[in-house]
Amino acid sequence: MSNNITGCMLCPRKCNVNREDTLGYCGVGNEIKIARAALHYMEEPCISGKNGSGTIFFSGCNLRCIFCQNYKISHNNFGKVISNERLSEIILELQDKGANNINLVTGTMYVNEIIKALDRVKHKLNIPVVYNCGGYENADTIEKLSGYVDIYLQDIKYYNNELAVKYSKAPDYFKYASASTKEMIKQVGNPLFYDKENEPDKMLKSGVIIRHLVLPGARKDSMEILRWISENLDKGSYLISVMSQYTPAYKSKDFKEINRMVTTFEYDSVVNEALRLGIDNGYMQNRDSSGKEYTPDFDLEGL
Repeated sequence: MSNNITGCMLCPRKCNVNREDTLGYCGVGNEIKIARAALHYMEEPCISGKNGSGTIFFSGCNLRCIFCQNYKISHNNFGKVISNERLSEIILELQDKGANNINLVTGTMYVNEIIKALDRVKHKLNIPVVYNCGGYENADTIEKLSGYVDIYLQDIKYYNNELAVKYSKAPDYFKYASASTKEMIKQVGNPLFYDKENEPDKMLKSGVIIRHLVLPGARKDSMEILRWISENLDKGSYLISVMSQYTPAYKSKDFKEINRMVTTFEYDSVVNEALRLGIDNGYMQNRDSSGKEYTPDFDLEGL
């Protein structure tokens, strides 16, 4: 499969367009565009820690969910065009600011450029690189990142294909999310933490965190995802992160069933199923978490 942007097949959309001349489904052409590069404190505790995660928010998205809280950059493609050399500089600047890691958010469309930038600075980088994605990934694109990425923050959003098509227009979403999850685990191995004396917050050095956002009216779908994880992945090979932070955003108002918050019953049902299955190695978000506080200001900071 070609990963060249002149016939782009980087993600399951398989646009096969020449991104030198036109935009892919993701809204991205041949330039790097970023909306923010700064310390971010709203990831899992083992990612953000006290110092924050050095988070680079890329513009565009290959998934483009209708309820996306980051729609300003995922759908509207807000951001600033930068050079590959500037991307390399930003990575080192975030490290100099004390970031716990370099967190690449929605970088699927920029994988080739990310590899070039990391090649330029990896001899100076002494913190982990995080690949933070929506789960709609080609396993062979993930394979290209071997040796470049230490931590994968992998969403598994849907089990049911009808939901994936309805809310993300992503046919066979689970097929790709499950296959790429297995490739990520194969690549980076079991979660490994830094072991520092007198350090109360364990920071992740390498491994995979599987994230799942519980959606209104879709608790049974969430349970199917958990059952797949239980039956197909070794418990020690990943960390789980079950999230309750869903907040109606963007085009959620056009879909009555998700134009509301998740109820306590829905979220507790999913958490209880995880515990019943023995999936307790990770994080269960507080019920009162608000989605809005997890959305940063996309103000071109750090660019």
